Parts: sequence; structure tokens; C-alpha cells
Amino acid sequence: MTAQMSLSLYDSKRQQKVAFNPIASGKVGIYVCGPTVQSEPHAGHLRSALVYDFFSNWMRALGYDVTLVRNVTDIDDKILDNAAAQGTQWQSLAKSMHASFNEAYAKIGIAAPSIEPLATEHIDGMQRIISLLIERGHAYQATDGSANVYFDSASWPAYGELTNQKLADMDGEDAMIGKKAAHDFALWKAHKPVEPESAAWQSPWGLGRPGWHIECSAMSTEALGSHFDIHGGGIDLRFPHHENELAQSRAAGFEYANHWVHNGLVNANGTKMSKSLGNFVSAADLFAQDPRGLAVRYYLLTAHYRANLEYHDGILAEARANIDRIETFLRRCSEFFSATIDESATLPAHMHWLGDDFVAAMNDDLNVPAALAVLHESIREGNAAIDREDLGNIEQSMVRVVSILNILNINPMATHWRKRVSVDAAKVEQLIAQRNEARARKDFAAADAIRDELTRMGVTIEDAADKTHWSAD
Repeated sequence: MTAQMSLSLYDSKRQQKVAFNPIASGKVGIYVCGPTVQSEPHAGHLRSALVYDFFSNWMRALGYDVTLVRNVTDIDDKILDNAAAQGTQWQSLAKSMHASFNEAYAKIGIAAPSIEPLATEHIDGMQRIISLLIERGHAYQATDGSANVYFDSASWPAYGELTNQKLADMDGEDAMIGKKAAHDFALWKAHKPVEPESAAWQSPWGLGRPGWHIECSAMSTEALGSHFDIHGGGIDLRFPHHENELAQSRAAGFEYANHWVHNGLVNANGTKMSKSLGNFVSAADLFAQDPRGLAVRYYLLTAHYRANLEYHDGILAEARANIDRIETFLRRCSEFFSATIDESATLPAHMHWLGDDFVAAMNDDLNVPAALAVLHESIREGNAAIDREDLGNIEQSMVRVVSILNILNINPMATHWRKRVSVDAAKVEQLIAQRNEARARKDFAAADAIRDELTRMGVTIEDAADKTHWSAD
């Protein structure tokens, strides 16, 4: 069985692991619900984008031609509300926040998607689907004569199939004027006098803007066709967003996604992140602790993508400690194979270099924590070989470790990570001298505080018998 054939994914709709078989041989189409660009990105946004980044990386390593589509919702109630509160134009807010998201993604090594559609650029496609739904008897214009258009949930017997719910058991919105039933959801929203005119488009039903769910149906099918391989997003989107998206897409006659994949959320100190609870961790908060971004990426990989990821004080220090162990091993290897380390830092990995255990872990529903365990076991074996000066096993471990690091994009020797941090060398030397003085007088609390300050600057230190070595690469 080939590595491709053994790949399995947990399908949220089927609620079980299934063998992955692409619609078109050798090609994979993935659509991911991206951010609503209403405010600055937080840890959860980074995690979700990273999940589908390593999905794409692994599938490309398996030999697939991957098209990853990650949309941007740049028209939404919250965007309009936040822009109004800030006294700025909604387009300016959306554009600024979109740039902030892309900057944060790049800082942790998330590659740009193959296609990044903006909702505002696909209004015509949304209107075509709405018209089709009306023609098929699955949508209706509001009975009060307004421009609102709703999906008729009762007209689609399969409604609820994604989350395994019956219509009668679902929570619906309160019945609104012009809407037949509480479960019916907006496909087109009539323009409100309090909203800016620039946030409305002409349509067959009147001036207005699209509902949230119809945006993704249009953008996904325009980019990937009416039948594609994987639809992904955060577990918090499963209902109602993805449920509604699936219903309207299938009702419009689309085969739609073969597999539904959902990633877990990020909790802070055991509680779901919330601005109101004061435990909200922004991307800026993370980068203040790790300017380089590599430890943030490592931390976000440490839980299985379907599980919730915990954030607590000191978690990035733990991630940096793991990065330090990786760097130390690579530096030790460089004493034997310096040219090989430099040349292999950005080389693609072949399956046989990665090892059966790593490949099996990744093919088992992208089990990155198990893959990281293989990485650290390989480092342990490599360090033992270095201690023995066993050149054959040193090289074997080094090649495996570098290959795994490159697949997960956490190779600290790779150029894009080595050039992330610019530091004041004189300041670093001064802090190291102060730390050594503190250690000499056995003031270990002060020494640890200085080490923490150096870490925040992106500096890694190694204590030798006669000197403290440092690096910021």
C-alpha cells in the first residue's frame, strides 16, 4: 500500500475516520473558511489557518497537486458595527484587518493559499445561487415585501445532516417579520437606512448584501467547482454556518464537499477564550513573547488538530525549550556534517527519509503530536549516536530529523526562520554579562529573569564551561 493510499481523515459528517480518496487522481481541492476581518487576529485564528497549512504540506509531500482555497469575509454585520464604532469606513477596516491576518500568518510560516477569494468580489455568484434556490423552491423573498431572501429549511428534508440533527430539535432564531419559520436563514439581507450605502448591492430582490452562509457556497464552488474534496474550518462553525452552507449548496444541485474536517478551538487556562472574561490571547500577545514566531508555530502544533488546544502562562517557554533542544542537536550534528546541515535545511523530504513511524502518524488523520514524538525520539537516538561518535547513525538520525522538521516547517536552520530576528548584539552581550554575574553570586532568580528577557528578544543561549554562547537565528 502506498503512502497516499493509507491516508485517512476524520470526516465530521460521517463521524468516523475514512480512507481519503480524491475525486480526481493526484489532485486535492480544499476549501477552508477563513477569517471575518472585523478585528485583529487571535490565537484561534492562527491555529485554524495552521491546521490547513500542514494539511496542504503533507498532501503535497504525498505527491498530490493541492489547491487550497481560504476565503476572507470582508462584509459582515460585525465589520459594519466595528467600523461605525471606530468612526472609519468599513472597507478600510476590512482591508487593514486583512493585512494584519496575513502578516500574522506569515510570521508563523503559514504559506499563502492557492486562492484567497474576498466575499465582496463574488456578489454576482452569490446572487446566481440565490436565484437558483428560488427557482427550485428552496428559497423565498420575505413576505413583508422587503429585499430579504430566506432559505426555506422545511423544503430540504436533509437539513441537519452535517450535525446529525432533526429540524424539530434544532435551535432556531426567533421568527422575524417576513420569515416563514425560525429555522429559515438569510441568503440576502435588505439594506438598512443606518448602514452605509457602500455596503449594499443591487439585486433582483432589492438593495442589500449577502448573508454569511451564501458567501462560502459561492466562493468555494467558483474556485473548486460544484464537487470538491475537503471542506474545513473551526468546530465552532459546524453549526449553524456549515450546516446551512451544506443545505443551500445541495439544494442548489451541487454535489459539494466529499469530506468535512473541523479543527478544535484554543482555550486559555482551561476556559474558552473570551474578551469578556479577560482571557483573550491575541496574535500580538503571542509574538510579544516570541518575536521569531517559530515557538508559536511549534506550540500550535502540539495538540491534535481536532482537540482543543490549551494556552497557559509559560506555554511558549515550553515550546522554545523544545526548539532549543532541536537547535542544539542540529548544531552538534554540524560538527560532523556542517555542509549537509546547511544544504538540507530547505530540501523536500522523501518518504523513506521520514521513516515509517512518522508517515504512519501523519497518515492517521494528521496526528502531528505523534509525529512530534517520533521527531524527539529521533533526536534522542541521534544525540546518543553523537556521544558514541557513531557517524553512520548520526547521519541517519540527522537526515530523518531534518526531513521531519522541513515537513512541519519548524526547521530552525531554514533560511526563513534564521533571518526572523534582528537584535542589538551589544545589548545581548551586556545582558549575558549581567546574567553571569548573577549566577556567580548565586542570585538564580535574577539570572532566570535575564534569560527570559533574552528569550523574548529571540535570543537562544548555551552555557559552556568557559563562555555563554548565544544566537538569534
